[in-house]
Amino acid sequence: TTSSLFLKVAFGAPQTSQRSEPRESMPCSWGRHSSELMILPQRPARWPGSHAWRGTVSDGPLIKICGLQRREDVLLADLLGADFVGVILSTGFGRSVDQSVAAALLEGVAARKVAVVVDESVESMVDLASSIDADVIQLHGGESPDDVAELRTRGPWRVWKGLRCATLGEIEQAVTVYQGSVDGFLVEGRRDGVIGGGGAVLGIEPEGVRGALPSSRVFVLAGGLTADIVGGMVTQFCPDVVDVSSGVESHPGGKDPDLLRSFFAAVGRAPLSPRGH
Repeated sequence: TTSSLFLKVAFGAPQTSQRSEPRESMPCSWGRHSSELMILPQRPARWPGSHAWRGTVSDGPLIKICGLQRREDVLLADLLGADFVGVILSTGFGRSVDQSVAAALLEGVAARKVAVVVDESVESMVDLASSIDADVIQLHGGESPDDVAELRTRGPWRVWKGLRCATLGEIEQAVTVYQGSVDGFLVEGRRDGVIGGGGAVLGIEPEGVRGALPSSRVFVLAGGLTADIVGGMVTQFCPDVVDVSSGVESHPGGKDPDLLRSFFAAVGRAPLSPRGH
């Protein structure tokens, strides 16, 4: 196929995923069956194999590559074993993707598709998510708990709520408001005037964050992650998913192949924390 030919030319011959070697399960979330994390059902393994399709999450956090705008970046992320690939479908942002081309951008990937939206109506969110056959809808605005709860019933998708937080109290307040209507929380640092974390690393004490987030909900760690720091952040925060966008870019909206490979390798090497929760 055209996609297969592109991958062979641009990235060389097929190789084993950098995340293909399972590690011993640790008492974070990673020993739980994926259905307990409300992430996804089981599906036969693919080459090189996204761990998001497998029955257990036992070897560290899943990986989400977000802010994708180019087909070649989507294909490489999928090839490397990304568990989730995300596109920003609300208009007006630097990495926004027009709804009319988003489906083609993500066509044929084995990773789960994430529709990122900001302050849309329920009808608009349903329309946008349906246009890419989204597995997850990620909310980054001031959506009301009632709207979020309704959205959750309107399709087969999961719903994650993005939190931009500078204090533990802000996380606790958001959990109180949204816990009953979402499947997961994406937590990142806050940079004033920016939707999303704007590359702000989460600076809150890790044990407090884990304690504030219900274990029945997916914990997605985002905000300023790069290959240089993701290993330490994984060890400290013990997230279910790590999310990266600008940290694997050589310029806004353009993912860098070397940075992507380095990020996957760094997550694979991350020392796993022995702490439970």
